[in-house]
Amino acid sequence: MATLVPVMDVAALEAFFDQAFPTREGKDSTSIVEIRPGWVRLVLEPDERHLRPGNLVSGPTQMGLADRAAYAVILVHIGPIAMAVTSNLNFSFLRGVQLRAVHCDAELLKLGKRLATVDCRLWQDAPENIVAQAVVTYAIPG
Repeated sequence: MATLVPVMDVAALEAFFDQAFPTREGKDSTSIVEIRPGWVRLVLEPDERHLRPGNLVSGPTQMGLADRAAYAVILVHIGPIAMAVTSNLNFSFLRGVQLRAVHCDAELLKLGKRLATVDCRLWQDAPENIVAQAVVTYAIPG
């Protein structure tokens, strides 16, 4: 893949999310932490509304974090295109996710004209403590 250059910074990306999704779930609990070429890190600070029975962060919450991180890393490199949509999300739950910060590192695997594929790794405490992994594909409007 050619060298990727971010075209949006954290402030621009957060402003886009606020404008495009003003009532989005997790608005107060998820933040964009870092942007690098081909890569974005988000963090979720879960609370009781993100839990499933057993006091673990729910699967839909984890999948939502991965999907948002994939969307973020794509937008960072193509600009604020609201109509890019998820076309596939393949998710693996590896460990129970505890009620504390959940990080998601999203790395672009391929950025084409019509499709983008992203590897998302969710982790707690340290990047090597992966709790879930997803491959997310987005369709990009032409």
